[in-house]
Amino acid sequence: MDGQAAPALERDPVSRAHAIAETLRTASREIDARRELPPAVLSALHEARLFRVLLPRALGGDEADLATMAEVTRIVAAANASVAWCLGQGGGCAMTASLLAPEAARRLFGRPEAVLAWGAGVQGTAVEVPGGYRVGGKWTFASGSRHATLLGAHCRILGPAGEPRLKPDGRPADLTALFPRDKATIHDVWQVVGLKGTGSDSYEVHDLFVAAEDTVDREGIEQARAPGTLFRFPQGMAYSAAFGGVSLGIARGMLDDLKALAMTKTARGAASAMRSSEMFQGDLARYEARWRAARALHLATIRSVWSEVDTGRPLSLDQRVDWRLAATHAITEACQISVDAYRAAGQNAIFEAGPFEQRLRDALSAAQQVQGRATHYITVGRHLLGLDPDTPMFL
Repeated sequence: MDGQAAPALERDPVSRAHAIAETLRTASREIDARRELPPAVLSALHEARLFRVLLPRALGGDEADLATMAEVTRIVAAANASVAWCLGQGGGCAMTASLLAPEAARRLFGRPEAVLAWGAGVQGTAVEVPGGYRVGGKWTFASGSRHATLLGAHCRILGPAGEPRLKPDGRPADLTALFPRDKATIHDVWQVVGLKGTGSDSYEVHDLFVAAEDTVDREGIEQARAPGTLFRFPQGMAYSAAFGGVSLGIARGMLDDLKALAMTKTARGAASAMRSSEMFQGDLARYEARWRAARALHLATIRSVWSEVDTGRPLSLDQRVDWRLAATHAITEACQISVDAYRAAGQNAIFEAGPFEQRLRDALSAAQQVQGRATHYITVGRHLLGLDPDTPMFL
């Protein structure tokens, strides 16, 4: 643009995330109070195209690499964790567009404000009928469902007589049906401790017809119609990259707030200001080292695996295990850093008017999600010892 800096909307996703961070930070209390993303926040996110970071380029998305997605959620989470969580969830869901026929993908994802959300697990049924399926069931933990334009329903496939369909390996066959949000009944169940603004409600449908072209097999990445490297990764790996970034971002915000507090605070009965305390100085340095190490492992692993897959090699079990270890460690370590920083802030941390208590609630809530399970370390440890994984679900 004639040597001038490009507008924020034309920059890379990381720059766009930085550009709206202050807007998100300012809205944090409103986001918590509403238990959803306010209209002004949604408008800023759509203008910055941050729901489209992992959408195929053919649909106007960035089709970014997963290290970029992790950095976007980290930057945003340092401002507001609920927003970052919604972006991570929406980003993984957007990858579904690569599995649709081009006409269906454009119809469902072509609008700039299109966002897909869905609940956890295969909780419904899809009965085969001419032209598609009759879908019914109830799904929970649908992060971002209040601002979504589309919902997804993960369902077991049943034949016309109710008989279960099976995959070639004998497992029950399933699909994900996509439909407009207004076709579902939404249940407001999101009264929670942290990540309040995600609005992760439950929803249900009964005997809803969904055309076959609006259904996908989420595990069928070999069927992806978009040719990019991104779509050779399962969505679960996108979620672990994004949610690792969320936890690291919360911890980053907590550490930055702690340093700001130390510049002005003198604890009751202390001989010197907080920043002059050698004990605090040492603790802060250790928190920083732990945070940098967790982020470095997270990003280095994502970039290394991406680089290998980008050459055309298929994902290996070793790579999947490495990815799992890096993501789980990022979430676990970042949560503990957040707890330690909260404790270091003393009585200042307990007030709602300050930033610490909200970040602590968000950090603890993020670590409770399935990507942060402590049992993932067992899965990785088994692999390191030459044993079969105890579960293939998150590898």
